[in-house]
Amino acid sequence: MRWPVRSLADSGLAIPSVTTGAPRIETLAVVGVGLIGGSFALALKEARHVGSVVGVGRGRENLDAALASGIVDRAVTLREPWTREIESADLVLVATPVGEFAALFAALAPHLRADAIVTDAGSTKESVIAAARAHLGSAFSRFVPGHPIAGTEHSGASAAFATLFRDRNVVLTPTAETDAAALATVTDLWSACGAHVRQLDPAAHDRIFAAVSHLPHLLAFALVDLLAARPDADDVFRFAASGFRDFTRIAASSPEMWRDISLANRDALVGAIEAYRKQLAAVAAMVASADGASLEAVYARAAAARRAWGAAHRAAAAVPADGSRER
Repeated sequence: MRWPVRSLADSGLAIPSVTTGAPRIETLAVVGVGLIGGSFALALKEARHVGSVVGVGRGRENLDAALASGIVDRAVTLREPWTREIESADLVLVATPVGEFAALFAALAPHLRADAIVTDAGSTKESVIAAARAHLGSAFSRFVPGHPIAGTEHSGASAAFATLFRDRNVVLTPTAETDAAALATVTDLWSACGAHVRQLDPAAHDRIFAAVSHLPHLLAFALVDLLAARPDADDVFRFAASGFRDFTRIAASSPEMWRDISLANRDALVGAIEAYRKQLAAVAAMVASADGASLEAVYARAAAARRAWGAAHRAAAAVPADGSRER
């Protein structure tokens, strides 16, 4: 049976022209055409750094949306022989939930060109590198582990936009085996998206993001779940205001994605949870004993640190004051 690989031309829409001059890469394959993968493709198209984009994903509806909006030029689902499309790719971006990475690496490895580069957008790095090392074989040296520090609480191709990474950090965590030319190419592509590219040791990455990303998401999910289970939940949510909105915005993010991130980085995350539990116990004791001076000191230190971080972050990265595009 021959599976139909849908293309932008099939949709009846005009295919955007590419300006003269060779693109940085001819063919990009995006496995997981959601907010991150879709925005990466759009940003490279806008920068004229890619010739064509192949989208691979689970759902036909999402892929059709990506075709209709010009994110991808061809699209194939994982139920179809998608690895055939990988054979022509100069670069493959894996942007699915991290729990799927091992199986995807194993499936695409035999179909990669000898010079093809593989990179990812996963929020954990040690587990992703271990999966790549186990399944990519000889292509592991051309695997460049990455993590764009950008996003919203929305998901899917319809949420993608070309400026998502502009003035945002992208962290790359190369290993000792990572090919220098592959690393340079991935760095150049993220720079073309408008991002500031940084490098971290994989273990340091996972410790840092357990504290500043994975723990906050876990707390937001846990709080909303706790409140939703209360008998007076309707009244609780009816009277919730901006503080609750700001603290819990990220609880509207993809449960599947954050489940995988939490489990993939569980050692560092458990450590962050325990540290937070100790801090929470100390603050609870201050409240119980009416120790206003100590409580105010905690609040004052936190307020000063948060204001300093906000000012520095906005100045360096042009972050909106409401933090609406953090992840």
